[in-house]
Amino acid sequence: MNVFIDKLRKEQNLTDEQIEQLLSTDEYDRELFASALEIREKYYGRQVFIRGLIEISSFCRNDCYYCGIRRSNANASRYRLTAEQIMECCRNGYGLGFRTFVLQGGEDPWFNDERMCSIVKAIKDEYPDCAVTLSLGERTRESYERLFLAGADRYLLRHETADEEHYRRLHPEDMSLSSRQRCLRDLKEIGYATGSGFMVGSPGQTIETLVKDIRFLQELEPDMIGIGPYLRHKDTPFRDCANGSMEMTLRLIGLLRHLFPKALIPSTTALGTIHPQGREMGMLAGANVVMPNLSPLDVREKYELYDDKICTGDEAAECRKCLENRMAMTGFEIVVGRGDRA
Repeated sequence: MNVFIDKLRKEQNLTDEQIEQLLSTDEYDRELFASALEIREKYYGRQVFIRGLIEISSFCRNDCYYCGIRRSNANASRYRLTAEQIMECCRNGYGLGFRTFVLQGGEDPWFNDERMCSIVKAIKDEYPDCAVTLSLGERTRESYERLFLAGADRYLLRHETADEEHYRRLHPEDMSLSSRQRCLRDLKEIGYATGSGFMVGSPGQTIETLVKDIRFLQELEPDMIGIGPYLRHKDTPFRDCANGSMEMTLRLIGLLRHLFPKALIPSTTALGTIHPQGREMGMLAGANVVMPNLSPLDVREKYELYDDKICTGDEAAECRKCLENRMAMTGFEIVVGRGDRA
């Protein structure tokens, strides 16, 4: 076995220089992925956990330079789901076997604590055997506490980059890395199953900034880690930048599986967008979660974080069946359940 892979398996860590070397070449990929798959199978077998994604709003107060629903994008189609629409998505998803609902949206002040707590409580009252995951960006600690008391179980908040200079390149002056990191620490302290992560190949990212991302994740010790390739959007300042690399994304999934053996790591829609078998390849690199879309069909194309997003026209039942078949062909089994961390 390669010395890097052997050290990863024994110590669940590498030096900065070793991480840089591992990420800089495809020389170790085959052993890395095979080893990551063994670790995944140790804790999760060949099971794939499904999350029902409900994109509740395409309004956002932020103006992140990489995002298609950024505040200043006048071409973006804006919408908000009503509480009734969100509950209907959950009813549809529950009938299809989903036991985790992920409510994701831009940082939309309309979805204040009162409205969100009411929605979370309604979901938990009707589906007490389900987990509710929120992905609504930065909020105050008090807000996170109120949502947790209302019944929210998990919270996803990608830190995007742990390098201050890189963060400044991706975000406007009214946003800060320290604020994002504070939010993540608040979520952990409150008791959420907390998820973080980053885009792979975002403009200005280097191997050195990726090492900083990994070190921040090791400090945070998240339950979930979401990474996917950066994909450009035509109505952003980065419209002419290159997309992120599928190969680097898979390599990082493999590395993260070693560093966080029990983590819940999704194989993202962005991976499926950049390559027809991207999500299956993510599973073979060590991922164990997929997130089919339960949003109403008439809004899916409006939640356009990047160009050419897949599955915007699929009914939820079609998407679930398609993923089930695709996973089965790769030797994985989609399972019904909350899919909590081992």
